[in-house]
Amino acid sequence: MVAAAGAACRPEPPTAATVRRVVDGDTVELADGRLVRYLGIDAPELHRRTLAGWVKDPQPFAQAAAARNEELVRGRQIRLEYEGQTRDRFGRLLAYVSVEGTQVNAVLVSEGLARAWTPDRPSARTEELATLSERARRARRGLWAVKPDREEREGTRR
Repeated sequence: MVAAAGAACRPEPPTAATVRRVVDGDTVELADGRLVRYLGIDAPELHRRTLAGWVKDPQPFAQAAAARNEELVRGRQIRLEYEGQTRDRFGRLLAYVSVEGTQVNAVLVSEGLARAWTPDRPSARTEELATLSERARRARRGLWAVKPDREEREGTRR
């Protein structure tokens, strides 16, 4: 059955899950094998894609972001909150992640271990993350402490 034009989509309710392992600063694998990509943030990458496949070639602060993410969530029960689309093009769940009331996405951004990132749908949460990211940038915390690379200076994204 097709929803009537203008009908509001029902949001996906929050869910709980346990983290098996941390993939990087903004992605985790759940105990059931599903991958979760954190909404509203972009952490430096541990790996990059080459013609030969994926190679370990961490960007600055990628290892620190992954380690902090691991401190916050590995082996713990997390709460996943969804907004809009629940999966990305790679099939990963897209969610805001919290542990015992602590918003993990916000912690990583405020500590300068990830940037706020809103690809196409701003919301109150993404505005909050943008504010935290700007504060971290002004305070030169984490990745903001290093000279910006060309991609950042030109305002481009991958």
